[in-house]
Amino acid sequence: MKKIRFSRKYFGIPYAVFLLFFVIFPLLLIVKYAFTDSNGKITLENFVNFFKYNANLTALFTSLGLAICTTIICIVLAYPVAYILSKRKGSKTAILLLLFILPMWINFVLRTAAMKELLFKLGLFKSNKTSFLNTVIGMVYDYLPFAILPIYTTLSKMDKNLTEASLDLGACPAKTFLNITLPLSKPGVISAITMILLPTTTSYVISDTLGNGNVTIIGKLIENQFSTMFDWNMGSTIALILLVVIFVSMIATNKFSDTEIEARGGLW
Repeated sequence: MKKIRFSRKYFGIPYAVFLLFFVIFPLLLIVKYAFTDSNGKITLENFVNFFKYNANLTALFTSLGLAICTTIICIVLAYPVAYILSKRKGSKTAILLLLFILPMWINFVLRTAAMKELLFKLGLFKSNKTSFLNTVIGMVYDYLPFAILPIYTTLSKMDKNLTEASLDLGACPAKTFLNITLPLSKPGVISAITMILLPTTTSYVISDTLGNGNVTIIGKLIENQFSTMFDWNMGSTIALILLVVIFVSMIATNKFSDTEIEARGGLW
C-alpha cells in the first residue's frame, strides 16, 4: 500500500484559500469598478471626478494630516512609557503593561462614546474649532496601546550588554541612549508607526463621533459612496486611491526598516 506523504506546505492551503476569496477577489472587484462606469465601459472619468472636487482632496489631506498627527503624538507618548517598563523587573511590569493595554479589551464604540462624554464635560464640544483636536485626542486614546506594545517588545529584547559596554567606555547615559538604545529600538518604532498610520486614515467612526460631523476623512467618503449613494464605481475609485497611498507608505516604511536592520547587522 502506497504511503501518503504529508508536507508542511499543506498547512498554507487554508490561508491561500482565505487570501484568494477575501483579499485578491475583492481587490480585483475594486479595480474593475474603479476603471469602469455604470454601464461597464472602461473609463478614467472616476479618477478625474475625484480630483476635480475640492471636497475629495480636502478629505484626503485631512485623513493624512490626522494620521500623521496621531502617529507622532502616540510615538512621543509611548516611547517613554515603553522605555520605563523595559527597565523594570518583576511581576509589577506585567501589571503596569496590562493597565496600558486594558482599553483594547473594551468595545471600540463604547470607548469612543466615553471619550466624547469626557470631552463634552471639559467644554471641548462648545465650538466647531476643536473638532479636529477632539478627533486627534480620540485617535490617540484608541491607538496608543498599539504604539506601546511593539516599542516595549523591542526594548525588552535588546541586548543590555551593549548599553553597559557603552557606559563602561565612558559614554554618558544621554549619549548611550542616542547612539545605542534609540537606533536599536527603531524597528519597534517603525512597527508602531505602521500599526497606527494605516488604520487612522480610514477610521471614520472616531471622526464622526468626536469631530461632531465637521471632520470628514477619506474612509467616510468611501462609506458614503457605497452605503448612501450606491455608487460602487466612485467608491471603488476612492478605495483604490487610498490603497495606493497606503501601499506607498508601507514600501517607504519597510525600506526604512530594512536599512535599520542592515545597520544593526553591522553592530553585531
